[in-house]
Amino acid sequence: MKNKNLATTVFAFLVLTLLAAFPQTAKAASADGEVRAVVQRVFDQLKAGQYNSLYEILPSTSRARISRERFNSTLQRTRDMYELDRIELGTVRVSNNLAVVDTVMYGRVLRPIAAEGKIVVQQYLVREDGSWRVATGDTQTIRRFLVANPAFGRKFSIRSPLVYVKQDGRWIEVNLSRMPAPKVRQT
Repeated sequence: MKNKNLATTVFAFLVLTLLAAFPQTAKAASADGEVRAVVQRVFDQLKAGQYNSLYEILPSTSRARISRERFNSTLQRTRDMYELDRIELGTVRVSNNLAVVDTVMYGRVLRPIAAEGKIVVQQYLVREDGSWRVATGDTQTIRRFLVANPAFGRKFSIRSPLVYVKQDGRWIEVNLSRMPAPKVRQT
């Protein structure tokens, strides 16, 4: 009888432990799924040229620094330089209100030379008002998040984007540091 009571107690303890852990696991899986969905939606909107919708997914600090009109016109000017094809979503890392997603975006470079290309880049997201906002490309915002959350930067390896073009069936890295920096207009 003692063994049966011990087995029942152990079983009950395991069930309670699993039930207690389930909300945490479900919450983490839910956050991962939300982050993946946002990154996929942003890619689809970028591919379709829906820049007005993309503006709404920027963090408030980014929207405060750039007007909707300027954001739209900047992206519109790049439209004839590349054509997006697809995105691969890799590892998702979520820590509180920050997330990072490893991605590979494929497409075609149209100018200055025509070539198949890919960008290996981490997408950075921040949760504001219950929604995930994409901060990728906004170096100031990303730096501010990392400074405010040093444990996130230590916990997750932050990498610079890598750009490749396909030549003779092989992916060749494009060294962006050798390209001339765009001119910045003082305002």
